[in-house]
Amino acid sequence: MIGISKLYCGTVEASDPLRYGRRSKDLPSHLLQFSKDKRPVVVWNVGRRCNLRCVHCYSRSRDREYSDELTHGQGLELIDDLAQFGVPVLLFSGGEPLMRPDILKLIAHARKQGLRAVISTNGTLITPELAAQLKEFGLSYVGVSLDGLEETNDRFRGVPGAFQRALAGIRNCIAAGIKVGLRFTMNRRNARDIGGIFDLIGAEGIPRACFYHLVYAGRGSKLVSEDLSHDETRAAVDLIIDRTSALHNTGNPVEVLTVDNHCDGPYLYMRMARERSPYAEDALKLMRMNGGNSCGIGIGCVSWDGSVHADQFWRHYSFGNVAERPFSEIWMDTSDDLMAKLKDRKQHLKGRCAECKWLDVCNGNFRVRAEAVTGDVWACDPACYLTDEEIGL
Repeated sequence: MIGISKLYCGTVEASDPLRYGRRSKDLPSHLLQFSKDKRPVVVWNVGRRCNLRCVHCYSRSRDREYSDELTHGQGLELIDDLAQFGVPVLLFSGGEPLMRPDILKLIAHARKQGLRAVISTNGTLITPELAAQLKEFGLSYVGVSLDGLEETNDRFRGVPGAFQRALAGIRNCIAAGIKVGLRFTMNRRNARDIGGIFDLIGAEGIPRACFYHLVYAGRGSKLVSEDLSHDETRAAVDLIIDRTSALHNTGNPVEVLTVDNHCDGPYLYMRMARERSPYAEDALKLMRMNGGNSCGIGIGCVSWDGSVHADQFWRHYSFGNVAERPFSEIWMDTSDDLMAKLKDRKQHLKGRCAECKWLDVCNGNFRVRAEAVTGDVWACDPACYLTDEEIGL
């Protein structure tokens, strides 16, 4: 994650995470990405079923029953292990996690064990009553996926009316006092809506927005040709920076992040340096604290069947299963060659990534995207839009 608002608008200084010793258990949520202990934020896909049919779905979900999902008892054991391991955040995802019958009980147990509990949802099922329950059960944050304005989103989501139902879910969360944010995956089908999404954020009083770069996994693996070109990506990131700055300048400090392309960090810093921003050097210090992509280190995934992955996009490779041994044991077991290399990846990178002067900021970007296009986990991430000159070649 690249905190555009934190870095470009100077809402976080390099001294802020240092004040807490950079320990994830001590850090407030907005500083967690700068922790040094790197216990993983864990995405748990609690179920595969979903009521929508999104074209980029990494889990290839449909609205039907799936077998081999972790039982309630296994889920409680997983949560206990994650809490003892020191995981700072458990993100409930899917499919659509709100379709799992025991989701509220799982959230309540996570909170009882001291975990910060957040949820990633399409928002269409959040009624006023459910929003009140989510608040009561101690949910910290609700991320609602909107991939464009109404016509674009409904076409992207595969179900008419999805936009209005998601927007109602967002409004219900705000009314219940739950922090809520938008999740928007950028591609050629919806990039033209980015400006309109910012208008929506301002009009609805939405406090957070995450703009995701496309990752080629699941149904998204068929969208490689619809990913933004390098020039289109740069234009989209510049627009996000500009609109974030405009919101802050008018007294609306929305938290805005870009996700899943860590070359956004160097790109942002170079822009700040050109503009002689007083926050530029602090921003670079913070990005170095963050350390770039951390799949296999600072983020992990447990699938609906208990399989453990480097992140939610690595479903083709499992390190083990929590039904057989604890996540904590699997995660620290470097006898697996890929796990060992992901935890110390710099020496394994090839080509431009290996020679890039921003390696300590980016950490080689997305390995799963490199593998999807080239067949080589350690090749250059094809979504890196920085020029040879910009990376020091």
